[in-house]
Amino acid sequence: MISAVLSANIRVRAVFRLIRTGLHLLWGSMTVATVFPFIGIGLQRKLKQRWSRQLADILGVKVVGDIDTLPAGLLVANHISFVDIFVMNAVAPTDFVSKADVGGWPVIGWLCRHTETLFMERGSRVAAQKARHAIVTELRRGNRVAIFPEGTSTPGDRVLPFHGALFQSAVDAGQHVTPVALRYTDSAGRPDTRPAYAGETTLLECLWRIAQADQIQAHVHTLPSLCAVALHRHDLAARAHRAIEAHVNPSPQERPAADTAVEIPGDLRGERRSGSRPTDIRNPAPTASALS
Repeated sequence: MISAVLSANIRVRAVFRLIRTGLHLLWGSMTVATVFPFIGIGLQRKLKQRWSRQLADILGVKVVGDIDTLPAGLLVANHISFVDIFVMNAVAPTDFVSKADVGGWPVIGWLCRHTETLFMERGSRVAAQKARHAIVTELRRGNRVAIFPEGTSTPGDRVLPFHGALFQSAVDAGQHVTPVALRYTDSAGRPDTRPAYAGETTLLECLWRIAQADQIQAHVHTLPSLCAVALHRHDLAARAHRAIEAHVNPSPQERPAADTAVEIPGDLRGERRSGSRPTDIRNPAPTASALS
């Protein structure tokens, strides 16, 4: 009897969260359509940062991380969930490189197209070149741009090899590459796979799992930057991969006794922009030849 009541309460909470998420997406779309044309880029970035933090709160995701340590330049992160983007934007607004088909999704795609997301077609070297040039332009403007060089998402228990093509943008722009390690845990600090948007999981299934959770903690750890000027893009990719993998899945000797990340405070911090990621379409990886 008690378990049935608890199960019903969890389902009610999840439905309520999903309704609030839908309303929040609509509110974000209305803001972009009616307010953004009349305000400067600095205020746009602050609004996007606050919107991302509010979305995480609605979904029951507590963002913790290294405050104010998402620097300008190229950010490379392991990819676990569609909420990765909102989690990173909650720390510091960032431009993201997304698959081109995301731009066609209802509501989310429209938001992405109007918030300076950089799109890249899968399996095309020409598209990869265009994306690289666009990233170089943004980096030379002093902006931060984030990529997920695995080319797909994982359950979070490992880091797949990084494709090196887009690392060339940091070399061309003379900017640093900063690895960012993402992890999700439950309220007790144990690894949590509920946010994972991988394999045959659809967006709705992933959303439902997240919405049912009591609380999920999203950890954002900024690792030491790599100088892109003196390294080949494949060396950059390999070094960034090793740094993130060592943090996400450390050996017993390297594993820290406790997570020292601190909770993101209520005030707004940093500037820059935002991005996107998939709907209920499943997660095919980009063709490796376009990303190598």
